[in-house]
Amino acid sequence: MPNDDLTLLREYARSHSESAFASLVECHVNLVHSVALRQVHDPHLAEDVTQAVFIILARKAGTLGGNTILSGWLCRVTRYVSCRALRGEWRRQQREQEAYMQSTLNEPPSETWMQIAPLLDAAMEKLDRKDHDALVLRFFENKNFSEVGLALGASEDTARMRVNRAMEKLRKFFTKRGIDSTTAVIAETISANSVQAAPVVLAKTITVVAMSKGAAAGTATLTLVKGALKIMAWTKVKTAIVIGVCVLLTAGTTTVIICNRDKPIQGIPKDWSALTGNIEQWNWADGKINAHSTTGDTILASSKEYKDVIVSVIAGTTNRDADLAIRMLDANNGYLVVFVPDGTPWSADNGSQIALVKRTAGNEVTLASFKRRGLAVPGQSAKITAIVKGSRFEVRLNDVAILNAMDTTYDSGFIGLRICGDPIKPCDATFSNLTVR
Repeated sequence: MPNDDLTLLREYARSHSESAFASLVECHVNLVHSVALRQVHDPHLAEDVTQAVFIILARKAGTLGGNTILSGWLCRVTRYVSCRALRGEWRRQQREQEAYMQSTLNEPPSETWMQIAPLLDAAMEKLDRKDHDALVLRFFENKNFSEVGLALGASEDTARMRVNRAMEKLRKFFTKRGIDSTTAVIAETISANSVQAAPVVLAKTITVVAMSKGAAAGTATLTLVKGALKIMAWTKVKTAIVIGVCVLLTAGTTTVIICNRDKPIQGIPKDWSALTGNIEQWNWADGKINAHSTTGDTILASSKEYKDVIVSVIAGTTNRDADLAIRMLDANNGYLVVFVPDGTPWSADNGSQIALVKRTAGNEVTLASFKRRGLAVPGQSAKITAIVKGSRFEVRLNDVAILNAMDTTYDSGFIGLRICGDPIKPCDATFSNLTVR
C-alpha cells in the first residue's frame, strides 16, 4: 500500500493510535461511502456499511501485508459488506436510479455516468486484483501514473499499460451490457463521479466505533461485520474475490455484486447461489427445489460459466412462470426459457407458452415462442430442456423439440432457474430432476 497508508496502519496496529486511525478514516471515508452508496442505494444503510468496513479494518490492521493497496482492499471489503447488507434489506432497495443519482451528486449526472454507475462495481469485480487496484488508484483516487506505479511497485510506463488494459476490459464489459462508449470517456466519467463526499460527521463517528473494534457499534452494524467476515474467510479459502450475486433493482437498471451464501441448501448444487433476490427464497422439500417471490426476479444460478450446455429440469407452477436461465452475464443480460403452463392465472393474461427470450440491459426480445393450450402435463409441470451449442438454441418440452433459434449476442454465461413475482401476482414454483451436461 502507499507509504502513508502503511505507516499509519502499522502505527495503529502497534500502539492503537487513535490519531493514526482517524487519519486513515479521513483519507478513505469518501471512497468507502461512495462504493457503499452505489450498492445499497440508501444513505442510512450506506453509513452502516461504511462503519462496518472500518471496524473490519481495525480488526484486520495487523494482518495486512506491505503489498496491500489499502484503497483497493477497502473497495473489495465494502462490496462484501454491502452484499451482506442487501440480503436483509431487499424491499428497501426498490428505488429509482435517477432519483438516487440526483440526490447524491452536487451536479446533475451525465448520461454516461447514469449508465455506468449501476454496473461499475460489478465490472471492477471482474478484474484481477492488480488491475482492480490500479484503476482504484488512477480514477477513484485520481493519482497520476507515477504514483500508481509507485504503489504497485512498477514503473510509470508499466502502470500506464496496466491501467489502459484494465480500462479496455471495462469498456468491453459495458459494451456487452448495451453501453457504447470509449475508454477515454469512461475513464473521465469514473474519475469525475466515482467518489463523492461522505456526511461530515461520519468520519468522526466511525473512528470512535472502529477504535473499539465494534464494541460500541449497534447490533445491525455488528451483523454486517460478522457476515462480511464470513464472506472474506470463504473467499480466502477459495482464492477468489467473490462468488454468487446480490442485486439492487432500480428503474430499469440492475446493480450486481458477487457474493456467496453462508451455507449450501440440500438439493441445490453447492456452487449455485442467488443471482437476483436472495437465497432464502429457495429451499428443498419433498424432493424438489422450491421457490417463492413477491419482489420481482429471483434467479438461482451457477458460479461457473458455460458455453455449450444441455440443461434440463422438471418445472412446475400453479400461479405464474418457472424458467431456465442460460448464458446469463448478470441479471439483465442473457437468455431465458420462459415456461408459462396452462391453467395458471398468469396464462389467462398472457397465454400458455414457452418462449426463448433475450435480455439486453434489461430489455427483453422474444427470439422464438410456442403457444398452445394444454402445454403442461397434469399438475402444471413439464420437463424443459435447453440445448445450446454455439449460436444455436433448441428448446424441448417433454423431450419433444418445439423451439429453434440462433443468436450470437452472448457466447457464455451462468445457467440457472428463475421465477418472477410481485405482491399482486406472487410466484411459487418447483424444480426437480435438474441435470447439466
